[in-house]
Amino acid sequence: MAGRVNISIIGASGYSGAELLRILARHKYATVEKLFANASAGKRVSDIYPWFSGGVDLAYEVYSVNAVASSDIVFIALPSGEAMNLVPELVERGKRVIDLGGDFRLKDASLYEKFYKHEHKAKDVLPRAVFGLPEWNRPQIKAASLVANPGCYPTSAIIPLAPVLKEGLIRKTGITVSSLSGVSGAGRSATVELSFAEVNESVKAYKVGVHQHIPEMTTVLEEITGDHVSLTFVPHLLPVTRGIYTSIFAPLAKNATQADVASAFDKYYGKESFVRCSGTAIPEMKNVNYTNYIDIGFRVYPDNNHLILLSAIDNLVKGAAGQAVQNMNLMCGFDETEGLL
Repeated sequence: MAGRVNISIIGASGYSGAELLRILARHKYATVEKLFANASAGKRVSDIYPWFSGGVDLAYEVYSVNAVASSDIVFIALPSGEAMNLVPELVERGKRVIDLGGDFRLKDASLYEKFYKHEHKAKDVLPRAVFGLPEWNRPQIKAASLVANPGCYPTSAIIPLAPVLKEGLIRKTGITVSSLSGVSGAGRSATVELSFAEVNESVKAYKVGVHQHIPEMTTVLEEITGDHVSLTFVPHLLPVTRGIYTSIFAPLAKNATQADVASAFDKYYGKESFVRCSGTAIPEMKNVNYTNYIDIGFRVYPDNNHLILLSAIDNLVKGAAGQAVQNMNLMCGFDETEGLL
């Protein structure tokens, strides 16, 4: 695919949908022609997001498959469980689809049903889905008709862990991942537990041991390493709007040094546009917010035989819309950084 592409966004009134629109509005080769948000149909973008006033003059519509007939790329930014109802017909009609939800990230439908708590209704399409982690799946993404955009937590954990696992610097079991996320990660729907009064001046863990991103992390890392990987994951809610901060504690597999870890990151990410490895410098969320970067810091502690990895991303950009546009750029043959710098 070359030249300009026409874009539709399904679920365009949510946080990820709005972030997609913000990025695509400055993309040289993308024309956003359709925005779908059934509950907001008839409203203009600027009615919900005033900062688009004067820049984006589009109204939300009720979705139908015929309405995307002229679109080259269809983004789906809906809660998990909804994309599976739309994707089979879109793919059948030759549309290239990027799903920001979790419906096509796990090849094993039974694993999906266990962690997402509902039936998978598009099992026949699962084999066609490519996991959209550009740093590790670039060739497959370029040829894909259906890309499953990674989750925000898995992005923050898989990217730091993959090189050191691949190089045998840490053990493949006994890994602990602790992540803190801004409240926008839960979506735009209003709930009492996400109100300002509930989250302000507090931090709390949630979905301990049962979070739906656990199998995504382990299965992808197993595909990268070719071996069984086991980890413990605990997510936390922070009283901030956006950003994810992840701390990873991993037992060393051998007498690895700080230089060994730095060499592993340089080997796999030295030429990557959006991975910034800072060595002993400590990443901060404020330095990645509104960007498509992941910042990574690391320290080896030989006395207790552990490696500590630290990462920071914007959950709405590298953890969602930005990575989705990065995938689109690969699928369409554009510069991978277009619209993202």
